[in-house]
Amino acid sequence: MIPPIARRFVAGETAAAAVDHARRLDDDGVGTILNLLGEHYDDRDPADDDTATYRELLVDLGRTEFDACVSVKPSQLGLDVGESVFRENLGRVVDAAADHDRFVWVDMEDYTTTDATLDAFETQVERYPEMGLCLQANLRRTPNDLERLAALPGKVRLVKGAYEEPPDVAYTDKARIDEAYRELLERAFRTFDGVVGVGSHDPEMLGLAADLHEEHGTDYEVQMLMGVREDTQRELAADGVPVYQ
Repeated sequence: MIPPIARRFVAGETAAAAVDHARRLDDDGVGTILNLLGEHYDDRDPADDDTATYRELLVDLGRTEFDACVSVKPSQLGLDVGESVFRENLGRVVDAAADHDRFVWVDMEDYTTTDATLDAFETQVERYPEMGLCLQANLRRTPNDLERLAALPGKVRLVKGAYEEPPDVAYTDKARIDEAYRELLERAFRTFDGVVGVGSHDPEMLGLAADLHEEHGTDYEVQMLMGVREDTQRELAADGVPVYQ
């Protein structure tokens, strides 16, 4: 696990290194989702600093031609400091993305942040549709959240969920989480006009997504972590499936 060190990107120690990594992936036909590591700030200063770093990164990406976007965590932009701080900083990131024609993903954190994250996303995506939100299959509430997103512009990314949550709000059994993920994929492909992001390394789920695409015609993309099944990433990209790392 990589420690959450501020001003360190998942794909490199600096923004320039992250952009270089994205350029190399582009040569293989794979897009990049760039993350700045850092989260759960209880002070506004580091949240504002990370917001400024994302804005600078978006300027750098705006000078390139390859497929790369950014992904932000609510607590990284100040949600633990206050919901208004998060909303303000997310708006600043979105402003920079709009200025430089880049996509913004908003990650989902533990269940206590879901409502605030959804509300802030809805406000921003209504004014800049080049955005997407992550939803977690292990949370019992997610079918309702998916229905809410289906009425909005933007994309959805479906993941199984990595946070340890109380059993009254989340499924804890792996088989039940897998079942929930399948159900959400089927619903998303059936009801979404926009792109469905399949955040999974599971061959079964990747196969299901391909089948649902054939059945419903819904556009989709596959999102995988850096260093995980990279051969599969390149194979999918070669087959014409949009892939992001």
